[in-house]
Amino acid sequence: MKLHQLKIHQAHALLRKKEITSKELVHSVFERIEEVEPKILSFNSLQKDSALKNAELLDAKIKNGMFKSPLTGIPIGIKDNICTEGIRTTCSSRMLETFVPPYDASVIRKLKEAEAVFVGKTNMDEFAMGSSTENSAFKKTRNPWDIDRIPGGSSGGSAAAVAADECLGALGSDTGGSIRQPAACCGVVGLKPTYGLVSRFGLVAFASSLDQIGPITKDVTDAAILLNEISGHDPCDSTSSPRPSEDYVKALRPEVKGLKIGITKEYLIKGIDAEIEKSVMDAVNIWKNLGAEIHEISLPHTSYAVATYYILATAEASSNLERYDGVKYGYRAPGVKILSEMYEKTRAEGFGPEVKRRIMLGTYALSSGYYDAYYKKAQQVRTLFIKDFTEAFKSVDVIVTPTAPTPAFKIGEKTQDPLQMYLSDIFTISANLAGIPAISFPGGLSSKGMPIGIQIMGKYFGESTLFNMAYAFEQASGIHNPKPNL
Repeated sequence: MKLHQLKIHQAHALLRKKEITSKELVHSVFERIEEVEPKILSFNSLQKDSALKNAELLDAKIKNGMFKSPLTGIPIGIKDNICTEGIRTTCSSRMLETFVPPYDASVIRKLKEAEAVFVGKTNMDEFAMGSSTENSAFKKTRNPWDIDRIPGGSSGGSAAAVAADECLGALGSDTGGSIRQPAACCGVVGLKPTYGLVSRFGLVAFASSLDQIGPITKDVTDAAILLNEISGHDPCDSTSSPRPSEDYVKALRPEVKGLKIGITKEYLIKGIDAEIEKSVMDAVNIWKNLGAEIHEISLPHTSYAVATYYILATAEASSNLERYDGVKYGYRAPGVKILSEMYEKTRAEGFGPEVKRRIMLGTYALSSGYYDAYYKKAQQVRTLFIKDFTEAFKSVDVIVTPTAPTPAFKIGEKTQDPLQMYLSDIFTISANLAGIPAISFPGGLSSKGMPIGIQIMGKYFGESTLFNMAYAFEQASGIHNPKPNL
């Protein structure tokens, strides 16, 4: 096995035994990037020189047995909407093409304290708005399993980089499925934490009541390791939970006896790929054989999820993206003479079509005469979602669903039909609306050789149960996807 193919926990064990060095590991990752990046297009920017220099400094500590964390000396990718001091953070938008933040996001500060090594900033849908990473202003990231297919979105660059062994793990952000859906498409593990578990300070805002940063990794163990390092209270984020930190690695147990699994009829819908439905039911049977209890439950307001989400998310996007006007920072249209013209041209030239579409939808939903009919009504329906999950979790510990209705689709297949694209997130949106945690992990391959993702949703701050369930499946199923053939 080549060093770039290692998982985080495997690399950490070898570093501890002094069988490898961080510099060798990082060098192997950049060799891999040189080999496959022209095909995959995962990264917007790379930090090769600083990464190798940092690895060399860490090797001096590792030599003396000094480890801050299991991430010491481990190469990690960062989604390009998470602020990194002195390194461009573009959100894959012309609007922020030259923006260099003067500070680190809280998760970046935590990773630096954990002595992780940053490989680069990964491509994404512009301002995290999309399900395919086709909305980036700079490039279309491709799925390592089939470069004619999408890697999912909006964290497609992070998921593709992890799947293609261009880093050992990565951070993504999830507003309506943007970690889990690309994880499913690329055959890796992605976790959306409970809202408030991971600080949003330094995450460029899309929809502030829905956004969460989380890990994308090669297996469940690595996801737990990465979440350990980025979670915890942050006074810089007013929505950050004051709950004490947990050690999620301790939750990695192969036993699930007595755990109650909910299967909801509303999620096994018409139009879902038959192979995906079979994979979910096969997983349920594995847990059942391990001693879990299976219960049919109902989430009666599920059919309103997509409509509710696309009112609330676009309304918040309209408000958050109001700041990009060419005045203080970011792109400014050249050759304008009056203020109103500068605003109009800057936003017309700086934003892509999908971002403009969502700004217009959100502005309309918030406008005078329509606020009560759309935004207020959507907030009321959101409350019903929360009640649905609260009621369901009285009788079950977790809810199992597909992550996406189909495996990764062809590039360009849905770009002309935004509504079909929005339906890619039909199974993931509800967790964001309710604020609960959810994990996606590989459930095998389709007949065309494309990864299938299985999703587990849990109670508030129930990440340990999700890791327990996903790890037990990983160990018992024998599903170990081969590497994409690049």
